Amino acid sequence: MTVLRPRPAASAANAPPRDYSLDILRILSVCGVVAIHVFGYVVGRAERGSRNWWLAAALDIPFIWVVPVFVMISGALLLAPQRVLAPRSFYRKRAVRLLPALIVWHLIYLVGVRWLVRGEDLPPARVVQLLFDGAVFTQLYFLWLILGLYLVAPLITAFLQDGPPRRAQTLAVVLLAVTALVYMVPGIASFFGFARPINLNIFTHWLPYVGYFVAGRALRDVRLKGWFLAAAVACAVGLAGLCLWQYGHQGQAGLLNVVSPVSYLSPTVMMLAVAVFLSAKSIFSRITPTPATGRVLVTVSGAAFGVFLVHLLVFEVIRLNAPAVFEGRSIVAASASFAATLVLSFAVSVLAARVPYLRNIF
Repeated sequence: MTVLRPRPAASAANAPPRDYSLDILRILSVCGVVAIHVFGYVVGRAERGSRNWWLAAALDIPFIWVVPVFVMISGALLLAPQRVLAPRSFYRKRAVRLLPALIVWHLIYLVGVRWLVRGEDLPPARVVQLLFDGAVFTQLYFLWLILGLYLVAPLITAFLQDGPPRRAQTLAVVLLAVTALVYMVPGIASFFGFARPINLNIFTHWLPYVGYFVAGRALRDVRLKGWFLAAAVACAVGLAGLCLWQYGHQGQAGLLNVVSPVSYLSPTVMMLAVAVFLSAKSIFSRITPTPATGRVLVTVSGAAFGVFLVHLLVFEVIRLNAPAVFEGRSIVAASASFAATLVLSFAVSVLAARVPYLRNIF
């Protein structure tokens, strides 16, 4: 998913070995994305507080780290300290990879799903609004997010290139802290009785995620051991549980809802994403796969982008043809649809990557 240009003095023989921990983490993250959307459908339809609602929420909310971690993985790869991003070459290759996917998938979900399948009324003003907001379909805002991060990646790399590791760490902390403060404003304003919402569009979706992007670079070589690793795992589990409790008991969360709502850009989720990233990389970096297993990991990991894009199309087909799934009240039906959506999405993405032209949008 990323194209990197080595320093001119480096040779292929001296290239660092592949970091399979990032491949494993990417696979787990896209599985979490599918879980959020499939089980989130049940959360939106089941009776709040019922057993099925809580089971669905437990398979949805704790995965709130997946989008931030996806961005951190991109930062770890694109902003790698041993790489130099030549802007002209980088932008050309990124455009070839991203722009066809951006155009085609917007057409698929806008025309194919919203208009033809769901029969939505789409006058020109509504289409323009959906496009401008990056809201054509649930997950497509991520394409605009990544496009913005690609635009600034060479600039960030140039700033970090000749500095010590501490420069990336400091920049990540500052950017994440500023973002957290900015996204506290709506909750604080609401607490005092006036509204100050933050509305993003296709030109700004990427801005709040630059901190995560740099954090991926800052933490890419950190390996925790012993009690530090145990503490990070415990922190990840505890924060995921806190997010679930807060989501299910919003009336009891009080000040926590004001300063750290359950969102990708809250302080709680920032700490959760960092804890997951560090824990997963530290654990999975100890794994040395066989050549055959390594090839499978690379193939499945490479399909993650396609899974991210196609899975809601697959789930839409399942949802409309399985009454138990459509009703959204059965955790058993949701679990079956999750497994089917995940397997079919990976199969479609892996196969499409082997087909000329199709590979350009997966």
